Amino acid sequence: MSTAEVRPATPADAPEIARIQRMTWRTAYAELVGDRALAELDAPGTERRWAAAIEHPGTAVYVAVEGVSTVGFCVAGPAPEEEVAGADGALPADAARVGLVATMLVEPRWGRRGHGGRLLATAAAGLRAAGAERGITWAAQSDSATLAFFRRAGWHPDGTVRTLDTGEKTLREIRLTGTLDLRLATP
Repeated sequence: MSTAEVRPATPADAPEIARIQRMTWRTAYAELVGDRALAELDAPGTERRWAAAIEHPGTAVYVAVEGVSTVGFCVAGPAPEEEVAGADGALPADAARVGLVATMLVEPRWGRRGHGGRLLATAAAGLRAAGAERGITWAAQSDSATLAFFRRAGWHPDGTVRTLDTGEKTLREIRLTGTLDLRLATP
């Protein structure tokens, strides 16, 4: 059996992160975001933008690895005010102590092997170490697999929704929130 782990990403991981994003979006999100958004993932500079994100201060990018294969990634950091604000724009009392899991993707063929749980637990530990007390993330309202994953981790919708315009489609997302005190289950 291959060894599975999560580690901080380096700029050298940018091509694999871009590949995983392209593959996962085409497999799981094509109907939600449309062809134009998918085509942007092939634009020149995608890997360079991922390398810049990896080196961005205050943002943590992690990769999940199984054996020699990079199979998933997660981006986390402090939640910007516009991400944590309520629908009315009001900030909660703990706004300065909220972490954001901005993106978490596991390539579909590597699913159901615990990579998502390891990524979320690692991101949560990093956010806690940076002073966050709870986390938020956004998920497409129609993405039942992602919603179920976060619910199993104890994260639940907080009633805030947003609609994103991809240029040819609109995507309704719900915000989930939950504890950063996550532990991996041991068999």
